[in-house]
Amino acid sequence: MQCSKLIEILEQLAPVECACDWDNVGLLVGRNKKEIKKVFIALDGDERAIEDAVQCGADLLLTHHPLIFKPLNRINDNDFIAGRLMTLIKNDICCYAMHTNFDAAPGCMADTAAGKLGLVRTQVLEKEGTIKSETPEGFIDLPYGIGKTGYLKQPVTVRELAGLVKERFGLPFVTIYGEQDIKDPVTFVGISPGAGSSMIKPALKAGVEVLITGDIGHHSGTDAVSNHMAVIDAGHYGLEYLFLEFMEEFLKAKVGKELEIYKADVKFPETIL
Repeated sequence: MQCSKLIEILEQLAPVECACDWDNVGLLVGRNKKEIKKVFIALDGDERAIEDAVQCGADLLLTHHPLIFKPLNRINDNDFIAGRLMTLIKNDICCYAMHTNFDAAPGCMADTAAGKLGLVRTQVLEKEGTIKSETPEGFIDLPYGIGKTGYLKQPVTVRELAGLVKERFGLPFVTIYGEQDIKDPVTFVGISPGAGSSMIKPALKAGVEVLITGDIGHHSGTDAVSNHMAVIDAGHYGLEYLFLEFMEEFLKAKVGKELEIYKADVKFPETIL
């Protein structure tokens, strides 16, 4: 399968127009006409992922986070990002990133995360726009954006919800802001995989009782609690590594007869002592 054909399939799932303006998604390295036989899926295009892609003979490295995020002034082995690019090019491996377009597109990151928690009556937390989607009844406009709000099937305490998040996402730990302050059971929650400090204001505006996200610092967490909203920090990796299994299942269903699909092992980057 040509790389350009595979890209068409990926962009039917998560159109590039769903990506945030500041993002860098799409084919970052490689040739559109490259023949793709093996795909390696990873959350990040780091040295480990690239080494594994080389080892398995991958023709395309599919990542969530873009390998190239800021402009590069030169390509040499004095810079670790440039060094990764050199390895990919040397081994003729394409690299394609699905970042905020996958976060925002209907049925992708936010919907999958909300589904893991069993949320019902879900809505987009921060709406970016609408996109046409085909249904048996015809094309309809679906909202897309970052994060989801929804209701738990029964009220729980903040601590109980944190335990549920930890269990459903298979996490080694979570951090809670507001457990001692939000004492009443909660039902209306927001979930925004990735770095979620910027989602605190939208969550407060939506009336969310608990925001589940990652990369929350002291000030963001305590400010949220001051506004009567708890925050469960499940880690950036902790809520987003579902990308690996999601994309493996998607590609096997769509092109499994034509391509060999591999994915990175789940490995949490942080250790708490």
